[in-house]
Amino acid sequence: MKSNIRMNQFRVTGVVIAVLCLLTFSVAAQEAKHGLALHGEPNYPANFTHFNYVSPDAPKGGDLRLASVGTFDNLNPFILKGIAAADAGMVFEKLMESSLDEPFSQYGWLAENVTVANDRSWVSYKLRSQARFHDGKPVTADDVIFSFETLRDKGHPFYRSYYKDVLSAEKLGPLEVKFTFKGTNNTELPLIMGQLPVMAKHFWKGKEFSATTVEPILGSGPYKIESVTPGRSMTLRRVADWWGKDIPVNKGRYNFDTIHYDYYRDATVAIEAFLAGKYDVRLENIAKEWATAYTSPAVKEGLIIKKEFPNELPSGMQGFVFNLRREVFKDKRVREALNYAFDFEWSNKTVAFGAYKRSRSYFENSELAARGLPSPDELKILEPYKGKIPDDVFTTEYNPPKTDGSGDARANLRKAAEILKQAGWNLKDGKLINAQGKPLSFEILSESPAFERWIQPFLRNLERLGVQARYRIVDAAQYQSLIDNFEYDMVVSVFSQSLSPGNEQRDYWSSAKADQKGGRNLIGVKEPVVDELVEKIIHAPDRPTLITLCHALDRVLQWSYYVIPHWYTGAYRVAYWDMFGQPAIMPKYGLAFEDAWWIDADKMKKITAAQKRNR
Repeated sequence: MKSNIRMNQFRVTGVVIAVLCLLTFSVAAQEAKHGLALHGEPNYPANFTHFNYVSPDAPKGGDLRLASVGTFDNLNPFILKGIAAADAGMVFEKLMESSLDEPFSQYGWLAENVTVANDRSWVSYKLRSQARFHDGKPVTADDVIFSFETLRDKGHPFYRSYYKDVLSAEKLGPLEVKFTFKGTNNTELPLIMGQLPVMAKHFWKGKEFSATTVEPILGSGPYKIESVTPGRSMTLRRVADWWGKDIPVNKGRYNFDTIHYDYYRDATVAIEAFLAGKYDVRLENIAKEWATAYTSPAVKEGLIIKKEFPNELPSGMQGFVFNLRREVFKDKRVREALNYAFDFEWSNKTVAFGAYKRSRSYFENSELAARGLPSPDELKILEPYKGKIPDDVFTTEYNPPKTDGSGDARANLRKAAEILKQAGWNLKDGKLINAQGKPLSFEILSESPAFERWIQPFLRNLERLGVQARYRIVDAAQYQSLIDNFEYDMVVSVFSQSLSPGNEQRDYWSSAKADQKGGRNLIGVKEPVVDELVEKIIHAPDRPTLITLCHALDRVLQWSYYVIPHWYTGAYRVAYWDMFGQPAIMPKYGLAFEDAWWIDADKMKKITAAQKRNR
């Protein structure tokens, strides 16, 4: 590794020469590796040939047809403006690729190898000499540095937070780049930099990166955009001579010749189109539809397969999200009381055919979720904050209010009324008002009518309390604008989580992100204790400490009543026309159908013939 100190700029004494030699030796002594794990060593050895959850000899060919509900007006997935097209990111490659059967490990993609300082104060990557953009030009260190600086300065606000602790990026050679960090205790940063999507510097010359575009963007990935009809459809075509098709992280992946997306404005129409054979695979996230909609002759004949694929991914937290920027929700007691108006048990039985489990943790479906009372290790973290966090954190396991599922929620509504009265809200002429005579009133904003079956019973219970609540559905573009500018009272949203939480927690919960437009602190959390816990999670030195810190943060978030928890399921619900081959092993932490399944020629003939008969 080359020293970045220009010797001729200094009058060097013998002592300085000796020091520089020691520094050079120190850098060179670091070991270049094929992969990294957040904690410990990665599972796959240096000589691995493919991931275990792919078929390395999977045949290439065929056309995959998919659908998306909504619209799009942008092919740049890295900016705040506009609505990005589905799978626009498949045009690009990252320095490293994460495996889907490990909590957080990465292996070389664009990078041939990675070197990390022993104290994790820097990371460097050596690029593969064969890596090429789709126009044939090589991927270089200049492109990596350009990508980092552009995303940080002009990309979605998320990237500014994600790269907050990166001090500098420097070129060590035509194919070598080094990132230096502000400190040595952010253990996740080397892997965060491995996730960097690399763009072509020469493509963006004279173009405005932060503006929306429907012009296909030059990349180096497995697919490039072949055709676009803004808002209606997009086709990606596999790059036949793709430079990276045979490297270990890609062997057996990206098997479809084309991936075509059609956009539908209505979810019901999209289901009907699938059953009619207009597209091939559907991930179903609505329990009622899963239980009732898939009854066509094609399903009965076995031409369409309905299957649930279990996963071990953290479900995160989905719920009705309070916007604390609104005065009505600043009082924690109000937020607590409104939790009692949501009758999950009745709705789950009536609306979702009992398909869901109730969410109670921000790290649901994982070992990161807080359960029972705080452990001794958790108490060591939490006790210094006594008096600054809810007392219940120390004495009671959090669980959302429950009913018997009969639809009679009177006991819960009485409890809600008691709490609201303590908070200064009194019933007058059937309406809750405060000391200033203002009614307790708010709006639930959504972009999808799919939640209406859940929201309407919630609204009826709120009305019984004297709360004036409304439900408003807006189109996707307006919804995104309102979300980006925090112009809502309450929304339905999900705080997704990984198996190794880290820097992204700042975006969800940190005070610094509460007023950043386009950020993911939808709640508007501004709590110093939460800020401190987030930073401790980011700098956790090992897996046991990370788990303990996540438990502690989880308890504080739970007892702050920032959301009304919804539900989760630990499986993917997938309906697909029986035309695919699949690897023998499913990854624990992903579905990977787009990049690991393939078209089975014999099955395809059968499906094509059946669809022709039914037209």
